[in-house]
Amino acid sequence: MRATWTDSRLNDLADRVDAGFARVDHEFREVRGEIGSLQRTIIQIGGGMIAAFVGLMAAVIGLMATQL
Repeated sequence: MRATWTDSRLNDLADRVDAGFARVDHEFREVRGEIGSLQRTIIQIGGGMIAAFVGLMAAVIGLMATQL
C-alpha cells in the first residue's frame, strides 16, 4: 500500500525533524559545557599536583643541603 504525502503531512514531518534536531543541538551544548568544566577541573588538579611536587622537591633539596 502506498502512502500519500500531502503538504500538511510533509510540513508536520518537517516540524518534527526540526524539533528533533533542536533537541539534539541543545543536548550537545550541555555536553560541551560539561566537558569544559571537566577540563578546567583537570587543569586545576594537575596544577596543584605540580606545585605540591615542586614544593616537596625544594624541601628535599633543602634538607639534603643541610646534611652536607
